[in-house]
Parts: sequence; structure tokens; C-alpha cells
Amino acid sequence: MHDTAVEVRSLDARARRRRMHHRFAKRRLSKVFAAAAFVFTLALVLTPEPTVRSVQVSPGRASPANTLSIQPAWRPAGAVLSRRAEARHLDSVASLPFGIAPRVVTQSEFEPRESLMRWHRIYTYTMRYRVKADLARRIYDASVTAGIEPELGFRLVRVESVFNPRAQSPVGALGLTQLMLGTAREFEPNVTREELLDPDVNLRIGFRYLRALIREYKDLKIALLVYNRGPGAVHNAISMGVDPANGYDSIVMRGYRGRGTLD
Repeated sequence: MHDTAVEVRSLDARARRRRMHHRFAKRRLSKVFAAAAFVFTLALVLTPEPTVRSVQVSPGRASPANTLSIQPAWRPAGAVLSRRAEARHLDSVASLPFGIAPRVVTQSEFEPRESLMRWHRIYTYTMRYRVKADLARRIYDASVTAGIEPELGFRLVRVESVFNPRAQSPVGALGLTQLMLGTAREFEPNVTREELLDPDVNLRIGFRYLRALIREYKDLKIALLVYNRGPGAVHNAISMGVDPANGYDSIVMRGYRGRGTLD
């Protein structure tokens, strides 16, 4: 009897160890695949693109190259970086003495760097929030386009829907950002209930709504509470001298040090 109990405990221990090893192996394999995908994207982005340059040089002076580049097939979803630095550089080298033709940094050289930084950030959010890369890309691009800090965008989606594009609440809130149909139609009057379950549509309108609240209230905490409770409930609480906080803002902003918007 005693030997049988000892044997059963030993078998249970081996089974637990086997399951633990399988979990560790699965995690390691996932990290390897994620790293391989990142390296592949890095190699793709850094592949040089052919350019055609024509230089016109007058005696004693030089003008920068008129550059015609073959544009890449991919494009960043939002204007993440400004092109003003490039314009200032071109102006500063418009004419130099001694017939020196300076090297011109072209737009086709800026774009791979911009795309590399964008994909690096998307990869970081993919690992941090344990979501698929495609969904992380959609959230990142939608937040940048709306002028919302991506970190805040990811936090909002995690609290609202746990990254489930088909999430529906008992009161009728829909999608990743849990939008009410009436609220969504204030921004896009013809949007339908089914369209709000599309991740791109839902993120676009949800982040526009959050951006509008931050701009209106000039306070990220109040803006989040209005997003969650509605303007009526928050205004009534404030008018009665009651703190409108219900814990939602604390959950979203726990450990967050940003200001909410990109500008």
C-alpha cells in the first residue's frame, strides 16, 4: 500500500515536470520565431533601393543632385517622422564653393530608417502585451494616426476588450475600444454596428474619440473617466463635489508616465 502511494506520487511528479518542460519549450520556440520574424523584417527594410541621380555642376559651384528614386511598395501608415530635417539639409547644401558636390541624403534613405523604428516599436508592443504582430501593428498605426501615444492606445484596448476585436458588452459597446454605436456616429455618421467590429474602423474612431476628449478636458484622467462613464455621469459627480473616479483611470494609467497625446 505504502509502495503504491509512493509510486503514484513519483508518477505525478514526473508528469508535472514533463508538462513544465513542454511549457518552457513552447515559450522558447515562440521567442525564436518572433526573433526570426524581426530579423527578416530588418533585412527586408535595410535592403538598398536603386536610385537614379543626375548632377548639374556649373563652373566654380555645385548644386545638389536632383534625385529620382524608385519608391518602395510599402508605406508607413502615419507620418511618424517629419521631413523638415531633410529639407533644411538640402537648403544648406544648395551651393558650395570650389565645385564640391556634397552627398545628398534623399527621402528614399530616410524611409527605411523610419520603417525600421516603426517595426521595432511594434515588435516591442507585441512582446509586451503578448498579442499577434498584425493586431499590434493595427493598434500602433491607428494611435499614431489619431495623435495618441501608442502606449496609451495599447493600455486602453487591453482594459476595454482584452484585445478581442469581436468583444461586445451587455450595454452594447463594441469592438477593441468598446464604442457605443451612438458615440461612433458622432464621428462617422454612416458607420454600422457590423463595421464597428472591424479592428481598423473601431480603432480609428475610438482613438479619435479619446483624442477629442483629451483635447476638450485638458486632463487625461478626466478624459479617461468620460470615455468610460460618459460625460453626463462625470459632470454630475463633479457638480455635486464628488470625485468621479471609479478606478478605471487608475487601471489604465498604472505605471504610465506619458501625457496621452503625441503633440
